[in-house]
Amino acid sequence: MNWSFQLYSARNFQPWEAVLATLGKLGYTQVEGFGGVYENPKAFRAELDKNGLSMPTGHFSIDALEKDFDGVRKTAEALGIKLLICPYLMAEDRPSDAAGWRGFGERLAKVGEVASQAGYGFAWHNHDFEFKALADGSVPQDHILSSAPAIGWEMDLAWVVRGGADPLPWIEKHGKRIVAVHVKDIARPGEGLDEDGWSDVGHGTIDWANLIKVLRAKSAAKYFVMEQDNPNDIERFARRSIASVKAY
Repeated sequence: MNWSFQLYSARNFQPWEAVLATLGKLGYTQVEGFGGVYENPKAFRAELDKNGLSMPTGHFSIDALEKDFDGVRKTAEALGIKLLICPYLMAEDRPSDAAGWRGFGERLAKVGEVASQAGYGFAWHNHDFEFKALADGSVPQDHILSSAPAIGWEMDLAWVVRGGADPLPWIEKHGKRIVAVHVKDIARPGEGLDEDGWSDVGHGTIDWANLIKVLRAKSAAKYFVMEQDNPNDIERFARRSIASVKAY
């Protein structure tokens, strides 16, 4: 199985050359890109190649996807990205009701059509806010997925849990749309206090041993991407996390 690594996790541990060398040595074969690594795609691709790494997936902002798709395409082409992922919606841009979220889903659907015509896959990546109930009791994630039926979902499972939802029914219902997964763990009570309450994968509270099995059986996920939003030691996080998942 190919284990990937979201490079956002390593944004505070430069230079990138050292990060990529470490990931290659630890047994990762893939990485996932984000805006901070797209400045010089050809040079970054050379570093990936040097360390036996590929970048099949990458995060791109809704602004870039809607307003500069040609730029996104050129970056993706240079880096070998096949699956474009929209990762976030700023708090000030988030709708407050079901109609607004359906409208946002329709925007993602249009991006998905453009991406598909250009030969790319497209997915939405969740955080916790998509699972917070609106005034009518519905949740944004349902509206996003129903309004954009052709796009994929990169399921960030730990954010689903932090949003107050049980991931299993979501996997059951939408498994065929889950094209990638962020493998992330939530720290045990009293731990991870200087890491925003996150943990190395397999050392926290999420039952990854079972969830990996469920995702393999019931989802279309091709990419399993290790992430920690604010690690204090990138080598330790990367090393312990891949060791945990390899045991599953």
